[in-house]
Order: sequence, then structure tokens, then C-alpha cells
Amino acid sequence: MLLTWNWKKLFAVQALLTLVWAQAPQQDYDVIVIGGGPSGLSAASGLSRVLRKVALFDSGEYRNNPTRHMHDVIGSDHVVPSEFRDAARKQISFYNMTTFFDQKVITIQKVGNSFHATTADGTYTARKVILASGVKDDLPNVPGLREAFGKGVFWCPWCDGFEHRDQKMGVLGDFSDAYDSVKELYPTLNKDIHIYANGTNNNAAQINRINSKNKDWQKVFNKYNITVNPKPILNITRTQSGSDVHDSTRKEFDKFLVYFTDGSYEERDAFMANYGASQTSQLPYQLGVGFLGKKINTMAPGLRTTVPGVWGVGDANSDNSTNVPHAMASGKKAAVFCHVELASEELAQVSATQAKRAAMLDDRSVHERAARQMGDEVGKVYRRLAHF
Repeated sequence: MLLTWNWKKLFAVQALLTLVWAQAPQQDYDVIVIGGGPSGLSAASGLSRVLRKVALFDSGEYRNNPTRHMHDVIGSDHVVPSEFRDAARKQISFYNMTTFFDQKVITIQKVGNSFHATTADGTYTARKVILASGVKDDLPNVPGLREAFGKGVFWCPWCDGFEHRDQKMGVLGDFSDAYDSVKELYPTLNKDIHIYANGTNNNAAQINRINSKNKDWQKVFNKYNITVNPKPILNITRTQSGSDVHDSTRKEFDKFLVYFTDGSYEERDAFMANYGASQTSQLPYQLGVGFLGKKINTMAPGLRTTVPGVWGVGDANSDNSTNVPHAMASGKKAAVFCHVELASEELAQVSATQAKRAAMLDDRSVHERAARQMGDEVGKVYRRLAHF
């Protein structure tokens, strides 16, 4: 009876030690992805392919939501953004590793070695976070502008310029940015270009900035017959929608009237807009990541932020490229580095656990204590087995 009882006691002690040596309590997920646009979906896809458990939170806020179609996305050219997102989710769901939550994360914080994201429905934890939370365009309070944005008023010639080629083009925003727009549009896309400076062409800082880009900008504008209208804009009124009027070559025939405060107006077919952008979400600020201007600082290798365990992807990060292919590439890059970092941590933990276990097994004092506790006779048996 004594022998049987002591062996049970030994096995109980060993089981307890095994629990102590086991990994720390598991979080709900390996990675939390904030944002359901192209960058967040790409990150989830990459992580799912290597069997990482992902929680993707989608607040339904997308920068390209107003646009009619996505362009310059190989394999998905001229696709409606919502259809692209739906198809991406279906493909990612095949791997059965990503859970999609159509919820807005209200707060997120780092607690010990994990991250806690709280929504209206509860709190979710993970070992890593990928911020794909996007940016929003900071449009001035010009009546009609926001309603037209993304539909005849665009900010990227690669995204929408082809659909408005050879049309009467207007350029909106700070005067110093107009020079860059002219370079991108003339002469391949548009030759009839009017700049609507809205008074910014009389600003000394704007003049200094455009001079720093090319001191001969006036000669360029004259050669290309670019006109500059300095009048303050009263409103922009749509008179025809390219959603309704288009052709088989994908040309979209929008029409707008630009009204000025003096009562005059001009007609344009489309506009390229140069306005700033800011973070859509406050979550990067909650996490305390560093910024470069208004963008998340991701200068560290692999698009890491300044907070360990957090990555920044898509338009929200600081690599100064804003388009769907870039967003997808950044999401994939972050997924690769995130997976490797997780794996490195897991290997380090296994190595530390094995080293600790070996040290304890090699410690003769463990055996001597066991022998004293179990009695001399049982101790002899125990020592023989321990050195078998």
C-alpha cells in the first residue's frame, strides 16, 4: 500500500510540474487585424495560409468606398470595391483560420505580452496586432465636393484617370500640388487642364513650395496652356453622372459646374483633387505608435511600428504609397514578418522549457528529496529508474 501510494504521489508531482512548464495561457487569437480593406484582407490571407488564428475586425469604413470601380489591380481590374471585398472574404474563409467580425474596435491596449481589443460585444485577445485601419480624405467644406468625391472627382490618375482621358480636367487643392498633377496628367491623359487654386496661388508658402519643385513652373504652364483660376470656389454642382453616361471603352462622362463667389462659373468634366488625409481610426494613437506626419511610422523592417508586436499596413502607414496593389503588398509583407516573429517566439519558448526541464532532471537533489519523502526502500527503486 505504501509503495502504491508513493508512486501515485510521484506521478501527481510530475503532472504538476508539467503544467508549470507548459506554455503561458493561450490568447484567443494569434493576430488581431484592424480593418477589412485590401491591406487587412491581404494580411489575413497570408496568415491563414500558414495556419495562424486571426480575428479581423471591419468597421465598414473604406477610403475607396465612394469609387465606382477599382483599377490597376491585376486580376480584379474594374471591379466594384464591395465585390472585391466579398470575394476576398470567401477565398480567405476556405482556410478556416480567420474569423470576421463586422464590428468597430472601441479600445485596444497591450496587457503584458498580449493585446486586448474591445468591441461593443466583448474583449478579444491576441499576441500580435496588424493595423490596417486606413485614412480618410480631409476635404474642405465646399458644397458638392464630398458628394462628388470618387465619382468624377479623384485623387489618383492611376485609379481613375483612364476613365476621364481626353476630357476637360480641373485640378483642385493647394496651388503648390497642382504642378505634380499636371505632370501626371499631361499630355497622355488630358491636355485641357484648368487649375482652381481657390486663392492659394497668392500664398507665399505655396509659391515657395512650387518653386522648390521647379522654378520654371510658369514656363511649363504656359507651354502646356495650363490656366490658373484664383477665384474662391462657392460650390461644385454635378450636372451629369458618369455612372449613368459611359461607353464600351470605359469612358465615364461626368459634367460639373464650378461656381465662384463672384457669380461666375466654369464647366469641367472631371477633377483631380489634392487634399490631405488623416487616420480613420484612433486606435493607433491608443496603442501609442509613432508617427511620421499623419502616417504610422513603419520604417522598421517588415512594416513594424514603434510598438513591439504591432504592424502598420495600407494607406495608414508611412511608406508614402496609396493604392490597392500597395495595400495588398503591405498586408502580405506584414503577415510574413508577423508569422516569423510568432514562430521565433514559440521556438525560443520551447528551447527555454526544454532547458529548464533538463536542468531539473539533471539535478540530483530532486532525486534525493524524492527518496527522503518516499522512504529508503522506495527511494532505491526510484533512483534505479531515474538512472535507467
